[in-house]
This record gives sequence, C-alpha cells and structure tokens, in this order.
Amino acid sequence: MARAFEDLFGVPDAFRRIPMPGRTDSCILADAAAAHHVPAAGLTRFPDVYLAHLRNELEASGPRKGVMPGVRALLDALDERADVYLALLTGNYEAAARVKLEYFQLWRYFRCGAFGDAAPDRNRLLPKALAQIRECGGPEVPASQVVVVGDTPLDVACAAAHGARSVAVATGGYDVDALRAAGADVVFDDLSDMEAVLRELQLPL
Repeated sequence: MARAFEDLFGVPDAFRRIPMPGRTDSCILADAAAAHHVPAAGLTRFPDVYLAHLRNELEASGPRKGVMPGVRALLDALDERADVYLALLTGNYEAAARVKLEYFQLWRYFRCGAFGDAAPDRNRLLPKALAQIRECGGPEVPASQVVVVGDTPLDVACAAAHGARSVAVATGGYDVDALRAAGADVVFDDLSDMEAVLRELQLPL
C-alpha cells in the first residue's frame, strides 16, 4: 500500500501513523489521503496500483509469509461438513483478498463473502456477508449462529456488534491477553488443535 501511494502521490511511508490491523482497506486509504491532503477524487487508481505491488510482494521471499498453523487442515475439515457454510468477512479489497488467498490455495474454500470495498466501516460487513451468502444459495441464518474467526480486536468487535460469536487467534499482531481483553468468546494461540477448535465452534466431532 505504501509503495502504491508513493507511486501515485509522491509521499513515502504514507501509512506510518495510520492504524491498519483489522480495518478495511478503504478506511485505511481514506485516513492516509486525509493525512497527506490527497483529494478523494484522486484515489480511483489506487486499488489497481496496490494490487500490482501486492502480486509482486507475494512472489518475493519473506520470513512471515505462509499459512498459519492448523488453518488448512481446519478448512479441509469444515469444507466437508453439511452443517457449516464457509464465507469471507474481510477488510481487504475483494481483488486483494483473492490474490492473497489464491497464492496459498485457500480461495477455493469460500463461496462468497463481504469485503472492504463494500463498506469502510468493518462492523457493517457482517450483514453484507449474510446477504451475499443468501444470494449464493447458502442458508439464511441469524447473526447469532455466525462465528467470526479473526486475529484483531476489530474482528471481535465486528462479531459483537451483531450478536455473533468470536473466535480470536493470536497469530497476528495481538497476543492472547489482548484478544481476551477485547471480549473474544474464545482465544487460541493458533488453530492447530482441531478438536478444541471444533468444540469451541460448537460442532460435533
């Protein structure tokens, strides 16, 4: 994002003071634009330039690049169940989410979802995700039957805003204590203990 912003507006390190974890890409960009006096009308090219840099970054080696423990095995297990519907709820632009997840062969698990393009406010995405699920032919369920899995306090807040449950995972920038303090219903160090995760998702083993 920083490289794209510098390419377009000549401002280096434009996101240095902008909080990012758990927020939507559109909200992050709006804050950077306001901080550096870039008019909103000038932001239309940003997603495409950012996406080009993202693709290049994914191809570069990096110490923190990879699928977190337990994620792929858990998705495989959930994907096989008739009592689970997997969908995405992310602040990423939809195109960016797809590029990231396709790189790690994870996009195929999710039929639909809600993305940062749809609303700058993260808390508005859960109703949009439920609407998308219905449009995709999925079940019509109340938010109380949804479990939001995330790694930031804003993921927890998004679930709480609509009465959904939250499972927080300390594989991002927040530790177990911080996620518990945010009000998560359950917190894991990672998702490697399949039985424990399924139990907390209230799914029969």
